[in-house]
Amino acid sequence: MKLSQYAQKVGITYRTAWFWYKAGQIKGYQMPTGTIVITEDETTVKQEKVAIYARVSSSEHKLNLETQADRLAAYCAAKGWQVQMVIKEVGSGVNDSRDKLLKLLADTSITIIVVEHKDRLTRFGFNYISTLLESQSRRIEVVNLTDNLKEDLLGDLTSIIYSFCARLYGLRKALRKTELITKQLKDNNDATG
Repeated sequence: MKLSQYAQKVGITYRTAWFWYKAGQIKGYQMPTGTIVITEDETTVKQEKVAIYARVSSSEHKLNLETQADRLAAYCAAKGWQVQMVIKEVGSGVNDSRDKLLKLLADTSITIIVVEHKDRLTRFGFNYISTLLESQSRRIEVVNLTDNLKEDLLGDLTSIIYSFCARLYGLRKALRKTELITKQLKDNNDATG
């Protein structure tokens, strides 16, 4: 059948079907007239369910969050993928308790998660997440792979230092709060007793 008929039968746009054909996801051949004939049944094509994950570390960078999501949407459109959901999150890449990311990873219907850089998904353990998703016939598509190992190491070191500083600051704040409460209780006991 013609590519246009195939697209209509499967319920996708002609452009998406053309991208699938060019990517080798569906089998067929092109006639000398330019017509593409699909030689396989639509049941052999796996419908990808794509999600975009965009993240920034603080709310000061919310504008970057929107442009990041727009760049990823344009990338998916160029690949011929229909995006099912766009997840935008503000939080540290070191934080392993990001609710939106955890919900996305738990959703087994999502077959491809698209991120701009590895560190947008997580600062540490990217390969663990990727391996686990692959065992579920899912994958992560990283748009911009950084080949510079020094840049990755420097970014990781910065993240570790930031994380430890944040924890240390949090501990100091908790200690000051405890000391204040203790002092107030002691003052109350001295005043009443």
